[in-house]
Amino acid sequence: MYLCARDPVVLNFNPFISLNPDPKEAYNSQVVRATNLVVSSIKFLNSLNNEFLRPDIYYVNPKWSQSRLFKRFISLLPTSVSWYGAYMVNAYPLDMSQYKRLFNSSRIPKLNKDELFTNEWGRHLLVMRNGHFYVFEVLDPDGNILHPSEIQAQLIYILQDADRLPEFSLCYLTTEDRNTWAAVRQQLLEAGNEDNLQKIDSAVFCLCLDNISLKNDTELSHCMLHGRGFNRWFDKSFSLIITSDGTAGVNFEHSWGDGVAVLRFVNEVYRNSTRHPAIVPHSSPAALSATKCERLEFKLNDSIQSAINSARMKFEETNEKISVRMFEFRKFGKEFLVKQKLSPDAVFQLACQMTAYRQFGKIISSYEACSTAAFKHGRTETIRPTSVLTKQCSRAFVEERSKHSVAELRNMIDECSKYHRRLQLEAALGKGFDRHLFALKHLSVSRGDPMPELFLDSAYQKLNHIILSTSTLHSPAVHLGGFGPVVPDGFGIGYNVFDTWVGCNTTGYLNRELQEFLRCLEYSLTDILDVLEGRPLV
Repeated sequence: MYLCARDPVVLNFNPFISLNPDPKEAYNSQVVRATNLVVSSIKFLNSLNNEFLRPDIYYVNPKWSQSRLFKRFISLLPTSVSWYGAYMVNAYPLDMSQYKRLFNSSRIPKLNKDELFTNEWGRHLLVMRNGHFYVFEVLDPDGNILHPSEIQAQLIYILQDADRLPEFSLCYLTTEDRNTWAAVRQQLLEAGNEDNLQKIDSAVFCLCLDNISLKNDTELSHCMLHGRGFNRWFDKSFSLIITSDGTAGVNFEHSWGDGVAVLRFVNEVYRNSTRHPAIVPHSSPAALSATKCERLEFKLNDSIQSAINSARMKFEETNEKISVRMFEFRKFGKEFLVKQKLSPDAVFQLACQMTAYRQFGKIISSYEACSTAAFKHGRTETIRPTSVLTKQCSRAFVEERSKHSVAELRNMIDECSKYHRRLQLEAALGKGFDRHLFALKHLSVSRGDPMPELFLDSAYQKLNHIILSTSTLHSPAVHLGGFGPVVPDGFGIGYNVFDTWVGCNTTGYLNRELQEFLRCLEYSLTDILDVLEGRPLV
């Protein structure tokens, strides 16, 4: 699906996750934080390559499954049956095949269908600064990490060397539609840039050192979601972005993997870099020759320069249209909802359905991502929050406020919560319908058969015009996350139900509608709170 899509990856596919600051304020300078995060990232890479990385496991009983006794029990079993021992105590190993594309990988633009490229032998880091490309090795031939003081020295050199923007920044090309980018990349190869492109594609990952300080979360979201274009290579599997004030985040290309793998990486890198920093604020950089760091210079003919200018103008025009809005509801959170015996996720999704009904006067197509990593090579299934029950409940709260008692409204909320839990379980167990229909549709296309009538039906078209695209994640390492809307008239909603409050980061191209949506969301959550506390709607 992703590789055949011809839309630009930025805003349409690449999500972002921003990290919390280092708890020690002095460690949030750009060079110190970048060095520590790079070292921790390479430690993660080595753990992965040497098969020391603990497997992803879903624990039904975390206290027992994560105990020393359990780990000892599993270690005594042969590798071929250790998974069965885990099953016996309700610990379910999850698929980790996506991790092989986390490092040393890039999406390569090709006509009609892109390719994923991975070179596991790459030992160099790609660093972006003011639109310039730098590479230096962070691993020796034996896989040992470069000394942190040497990494620190290389980053200081890059910050000092890249003092001005290039006239033509190649990065804008990764914001183009994929067929256009594929054609220009071929021109780059023919112009003699093959070695440099190979170094970009095979780099361990991309580190973007931004020359900007952020004032608030809105600026943070814009920076991590799309930035200013000239200092990103959106085709890398992931880019670690660090601003002048030490704010850090990850923007990742979506075709190779999902948030599960990236979140695991972010969690471990954040924990390691803050608990076991490789350098401290007063650390001295090593004395190095600048020749160890290579600045990539590209040969650009008139046609390529024209393509870069065209890509830049389209990128800037699109960025002017995208709006980002933060939302916080501080009147209740997970703790309150759990005491009410309700699913926190179900309540937020119900609030979104009420909000859409209040704003648009109808039920609209909605999407919530669910991981299917319980299966081999599993990716995602769709949870469809819209149902007959949420429609009935939304209508009661919006149009029939005086017709129902508090007890009746509370019962509707309970039923919606139960049904949403069922949808979550079905999706996680591979019993959803979206991916099944998707496979049948594309199987038909691949065979050259006439398109089945089901997929031409207006109801199917409406179902897949997703106005509310939602996703949730929670981690002590994460400050916020976000992604763009999937349709021009839709919203991208990254949300979290915290212990005592609810928050979401929303994006959309229709600014007024986005603001109205959040106003109605506040209204809907307040209505739900009133009913849960026994107050009638007024």
